[in-house]
Amino acid sequence: MADRADSPPQDGRSRRRRHADEDRLLYGAIDLGTNNCRLLVARPTRHGFRVVDAYSSVVRLGEGLASSGALSETAMLRAAEAIRICSQKLERRGVRQVRCIATQACRTASNGAAFLERVKQETGLAFDLISPREEARLSVLGCVNLIDMEMDVSLIVDIGGGSTELSWVDVTELRRRMQDSRHAPPPIRAWGSAPVGVVTLAEEHPECDPRDEWYAQMKAAAKAKLAAIDAPERYREAFAAGRGQVIGTSGTVTSIAGVHMRLPRYDRRHVDGAWLTAQEARAAVLHLLGKSVAERALEPSIGPERADLVLAGCAIFEAVMDDWPAPRVRVADRGLREGVLYGLMGRFQPRRRRKRRGRKTSGAIV
Repeated sequence: MADRADSPPQDGRSRRRRHADEDRLLYGAIDLGTNNCRLLVARPTRHGFRVVDAYSSVVRLGEGLASSGALSETAMLRAAEAIRICSQKLERRGVRQVRCIATQACRTASNGAAFLERVKQETGLAFDLISPREEARLSVLGCVNLIDMEMDVSLIVDIGGGSTELSWVDVTELRRRMQDSRHAPPPIRAWGSAPVGVVTLAEEHPECDPRDEWYAQMKAAAKAKLAAIDAPERYREAFAAGRGQVIGTSGTVTSIAGVHMRLPRYDRRHVDGAWLTAQEARAAVLHLLGKSVAERALEPSIGPERADLVLAGCAIFEAVMDDWPAPRVRVADRGLREGVLYGLMGRFQPRRRRKRRGRKTSGAIV
């Protein structure tokens, strides 16, 4: 291998050939959500991958979708421009192995499929319109390295612009699987998707005074929609016994962490993988609740593009924390894109198993 310490010296031609080989190992992932368009370009390493390029833009594709049932032309133009930038980055780096996914906004919009076809014609990028089930699975794959292996169960909370996915990983089973393989697929034993996200909740509950009453209404609405998602009673027992972990993967949770840390500017290196106590997370929410939209826009970890949406996300996250109490929360500045990259690289693939007669399936993902 070229990166071994005992590799022989290389001339210029060999170095160029090695770099060309490395370029062929680049993988790309684009996540087009209700609120954001994100790109990651990465190169596989022994234990994961190394990011070589990234891009993120708040496009608000789902703006007005709840009331109209369709993507607006303005929102589609914003998203298409962001996708064009992604396409240019992929082309410039010569990335050939790419997967593009679209989620809730395109799933529910009457013109969602037509918009993706238009994007394909304009940029050459073909988007997979993934199901909520696939969205939950990819979010878990993206966060698998943050699972606390000392726990019994881990709950991954993915708060999007138009939906929220909850996935429970059986950590006891994951420990057993990892005895055979470092890249064992995480056993997702229960999952669910609720049609409530930062964009939809904020549009359904426009900000007003008194702000604490407005926030309480959002939180109650989020709880009502999340109530449809259920999990085995033994997982509730694990959380009650202090054996459950919560991982938050979304702009909401990373913003909460950035506010708590009082970062002068948002820095993923400080946020991704960080631990917050439940009290610290709630204190950051209370801090934001005391600020106007204009004041929240001045927070370095939020900015003007998220200032009017962050409290809707906080309401969803606190609703989950109320129902699944854990002393600490782990923050993930990762998720769908990372899960897509792992899939492209062939990591965390489930083993094929023979079907047993009379055996009932549990509905688990992997």
